[in-house]
Amino acid sequence: MQAIKRILVVIDPTQTEQLALMRAKLIAGVIESDLHLLVCENRNSHQPMLDKLCAELKAEGFKAQATQAWHNNLTDTVVHVAASEGCGLVVKQHLPDSPLKKALLTPDDWKLLRYCPAPILLVKTTASWMKGSVLAAVDVGNHDDQHHVLHDTIVSHAADIVDMINGSLHLVSAHPAPMMSASDPVYQLRENIAARYRDESERYISGHQLDDGHVHIDEGPADTLIPKVAKQIGASVTVIGTVGRKGIAGALIGNTAEVILDQLESDILVLKPEDTMAHLEDLLEK
Repeated sequence: MQAIKRILVVIDPTQTEQLALMRAKLIAGVIESDLHLLVCENRNSHQPMLDKLCAELKAEGFKAQATQAWHNNLTDTVVHVAASEGCGLVVKQHLPDSPLKKALLTPDDWKLLRYCPAPILLVKTTASWMKGSVLAAVDVGNHDDQHHVLHDTIVSHAADIVDMINGSLHLVSAHPAPMMSASDPVYQLRENIAARYRDESERYISGHQLDDGHVHIDEGPADTLIPKVAKQIGASVTVIGTVGRKGIAGALIGNTAEVILDQLESDILVLKPEDTMAHLEDLLEK
């Protein structure tokens, strides 16, 4: 995270508490990055509020500037401003949508996760991160290079946050149920599958000296296991990744991050591999 020089903070004028700004200040204070505040609206001017927030930030020792902009919709606005301002992280407060609204319309935060090249931190709570637990969610059953790079990035960012908040690192990975018809005998026995996933996780376990209480490898769908473990350990933030699906315009995000977004009680940091980010950046330039 040290490479992030500027953080884009999405400011919601309808909220009395700016949770995204609170988290962004914590991160910026440690990695010494600039803050760029953004209001996504074209109806009313919120410049006085932005000027006030910037003045307060500068008085606290932060480098800050602000923009009010609108490009068709919230997602396009965030993506364009993040790109034009060179922001390496987007921080936004997440407000859950009703099930009916989600059934009829794709939620803004889902679109943002799909199309924004930069890592996105969605803030859900006011609880302090300090001395909290950070959950790194990895799918060690995927062995292609893209996933390996993504897993390394997830654990690296999670470890950076742990150092930042003087917290503790946890690792979670969900494995499939046994399948008697599997061509690989390993996947015919539950104990063998768990052992294989444990072996695949060893580089992270030994690299960060994680004991058994901080490693959560279990059977089941990831979108069920991750929120369950996050709740068990009282996670302050969950770090998850997504690999874009080839052949779909916009490099759609995998379902897991979208499904668990409203299930998680923690904040969530969503990362993409470098090649997916590069693809999204190419689309922006067209």
